[in-house]
Amino acid sequence: MTQLPIIPILLPLVGGLIVLAISKFGITAQRVAGLSLTGALVLVGVKTLLLANGGETHVYNLGNWPAPFGIVIVLDRLSALMTLLTAVLALAALTYAVITRVDEKGPHFHVLVQLLLFGLNGAFLTGDAFNLFVFFEVLLLSSYGLLLHGSGAERTRAGLHYVVINLIGSTLFLFAVGTLYGALGTLNIADMAEKIANAPSERNGLIAAAGLLLLVVFGLKAAVFPLYLWLPQAYSNTSAPVAALFAIMTKVGIYAIIRVHGTLFGETAGALTGVHIPWLLSGGLITLVLAALGIAAARKLSEQVAYVVLGSVATLLIAVGLDRPEALAAGLYYLLHSTLLAAAFFTLADLIRRQRGSEEDRFQKASPIGYRKRLGVAFFLTAVAIAGLPPFSGFIGKVMILDTALAHPWRWGVLTCVLAASLLTLIALVRSGSFLFYRPLAESQAENVSVAPNRPCSGLWLVGSLLTVAPLLAVFAGSVMDYTSETVAQLQATPLYIQAVMENPTIGRN
Repeated sequence: MTQLPIIPILLPLVGGLIVLAISKFGITAQRVAGLSLTGALVLVGVKTLLLANGGETHVYNLGNWPAPFGIVIVLDRLSALMTLLTAVLALAALTYAVITRVDEKGPHFHVLVQLLLFGLNGAFLTGDAFNLFVFFEVLLLSSYGLLLHGSGAERTRAGLHYVVINLIGSTLFLFAVGTLYGALGTLNIADMAEKIANAPSERNGLIAAAGLLLLVVFGLKAAVFPLYLWLPQAYSNTSAPVAALFAIMTKVGIYAIIRVHGTLFGETAGALTGVHIPWLLSGGLITLVLAALGIAAARKLSEQVAYVVLGSVATLLIAVGLDRPEALAAGLYYLLHSTLLAAAFFTLADLIRRQRGSEEDRFQKASPIGYRKRLGVAFFLTAVAIAGLPPFSGFIGKVMILDTALAHPWRWGVLTCVLAASLLTLIALVRSGSFLFYRPLAESQAENVSVAPNRPCSGLWLVGSLLTVAPLLAVFAGSVMDYTSETVAQLQATPLYIQAVMENPTIGRN
């Protein structure tokens, strides 16, 4: 058990090397290895969740170096939840890539997926701000390759924007952690929280400035206004399996805000307590409005789904910005819903695209779509769940967030933005469904249009599997909310976190 916290990081790292070594044996060997390794990661994720559910903070010191001098891996309820969610999402995305043969379009698709998982799990489990930067760079380097997988002019253009904006973010990240190190003399998150609590008042301005700069970096990763424009183009122009996997990427930024800023500027931070909170709520509200407008103005289904992802990020940011334990617990519940439903929607959009011939998933008239009834039912269920209508989990998550907002000074702004955005999203999705399924070209107009009637619809079962998340989360909402509420209680017990990391016996091995 003492070695378990490091396994979600080591497994994809070693797995990537294994897949690279066997790549000379062909794509089949890579597929078997990739799916097996990702399936094993799901099992490890379940094991870590069960371990973390005991309520303890498990710390692993690499090389027997105690905190704050060595690299620290920290497993608690939140990091365990995120690693399991990442593994499940990756298994679904990888399965769809194999089904549709997207992985054949480049030589190292499976290697890049494993390295992306290495970076993601490292970011979720690290207890050190500098190593958070390192893992961010690992996952970003992998995501560059995956984003461009399969080539194409639009994909290359979107990839260039993605690379440039993230390079700027990485530079700002270094400035922020360098300033924090200069002010505090450490980058271990627990140690920084302890030193901020005891910092002289004359350093508060410098620490606050560095913390807000770090907030800008995490906001860029999460695609928060005004740093969100890269997301719709990047997500809508890459392949469907990669877009589905990228549904977790923006959540890394949200996680980093909860973990880093929630720990450094929590109740123990004195005058700096909650210095980041006002920026989160206002940024979340503006981003949500712009996301809803983007959903309404989208010109193709994949672009619309990308704006749906942006809207889910904004809703999560509002939940964090409300600065209430109940709101954060509801936000974590909504995070599960939104991440897996976004993956289902990207996959469904690709299936629809494959049935519409030359028009693909653009909102233009085309010949009657193949598998119209099956895809139509799947689209209806996905749209209802994504828009947050009862009886699915999106409705429950938003209601819980809004219920908490009633006691907040900004309650009318939050209620107006969330409800208006949900209504606009629903109207836009209804219009999209009508266009895709009920407005085909007349037979005389369709003669010169390239179509692919009844092309295989492999992967629809995977969409159905992901969609079961919405009713299951609704049925087991009480149990899931119990877990997220306990997670928030653990997150807000900053002194216990500091004690667990700083006084932990060295259990790592040379």
